[in-house]
Amino acid sequence: MSALRKSSLDAPQLWLLVVAGGVVMGLALGVRHVQGLFLLPITMERGWSRETFAMALAVQNLAWGVAQPFTGMIADRYGSAKVVVGGLVCYALGLAGMAYAATPAAFLWTAGVCIGVALSGTAFAVIYGALSRLVAPERRSWALGVAGAVGGLGQFTLVPAAQWLIGGWGWVAALLTFAVASAMLLPLAFLLREPGSPPRGAAAPDAGQPLSAAIREAFSQPGFWLLNLGFLACGFQLAFIGTHLPAYLMDKGLRAADGVAALAIIALANVMGTYVCGLLGGRHRRKYLLAGIYLIRAGAIALFVLLPLSTWTVYVFAAVMGFIWLGTVPLTNGLISQVFGVRYITTLFGFVFFGHQLGSFLGVWLGGIVFEATRSYDLIWLGAMALGVLSAALHWPIDDREIRRIRPAGALG
Repeated sequence: MSALRKSSLDAPQLWLLVVAGGVVMGLALGVRHVQGLFLLPITMERGWSRETFAMALAVQNLAWGVAQPFTGMIADRYGSAKVVVGGLVCYALGLAGMAYAATPAAFLWTAGVCIGVALSGTAFAVIYGALSRLVAPERRSWALGVAGAVGGLGQFTLVPAAQWLIGGWGWVAALLTFAVASAMLLPLAFLLREPGSPPRGAAAPDAGQPLSAAIREAFSQPGFWLLNLGFLACGFQLAFIGTHLPAYLMDKGLRAADGVAALAIIALANVMGTYVCGLLGGRHRRKYLLAGIYLIRAGAIALFVLLPLSTWTVYVFAAVMGFIWLGTVPLTNGLISQVFGVRYITTLFGFVFFGHQLGSFLGVWLGGIVFEATRSYDLIWLGAMALGVLSAALHWPIDDREIRRIRPAGALG
């Protein structure tokens, strides 16, 4: 997309793009966010262990991470709209298949592999990549923050919706309803079309750089590796909490409604938190903001585990964690575009996101393994704290200066 096209976007067009991306992202992440509410109904009706359910969602997170760099490459080459269409179709099929999966293997393929691939085409990597190219640099942090807030509002809405559907119609009907909703969002994907083939950033210094060179350049930077490793903690913490927190609270004697409320509070706080983090990313150094977020998470988890458990401690914990729940994503995405440019932002974020999803795999899977072995989640809570401190330390030394490239004569810019 040209600089002229970017600058020609008026306020209504800009809001339409941002809201469309946020709605798609909200459904994709919202359905994922409420999957912990399905753990007990599905395992009890199917006669499966928590480890079986956790394994499927762990594979979902890993499949998402493995697929993300490749869907990113497709989006960078052919445009994000096509990838979003494919992701929504895959999401609908995965949810329908998940509803009728009668064996652990079928559940793993539908809830795990199919939905994992679907998320790689509908969540923040592709949506933020599209907005980073469609929106002028001076409005980029705002656009990512607003899209994240809209997505968070979608997550919040789906928590009571999922609970109402499961309670009133059963978990199968709930999954099928979400499948239909995924298909209904297909028209929004076309609003994210990027003019030109391949899509290009505005007067970017990376505009004439081949994809292979961009990947080699990124992997040669120590900061890129540190960002990848640090993002692992985010995935571990969020996936474990999102999947196992409702069951953890019931094990401790709290009501099922408290688990539902906790997920709702997380999603609601995430609306404002993601927006604020997006704005702060445009004013302060993102690597320091990320380090601070991970330290706050580690402290919040420590207090939650150490203090006597009550309804109010759960709600306060959910509010604190929710405010910084997905705030790491626009900051991480912005840090990558700040250093490497936006031409291949979806691909490069996809590689960094693999670290996040490796952490998600470990958080969900180890949560099930450790619980089945010890009948407790205590070791996983300790691991989540330790990873938070480690991630803060990894982000601090990242070199966040823009890479200056020497372009060959005649390169586009």
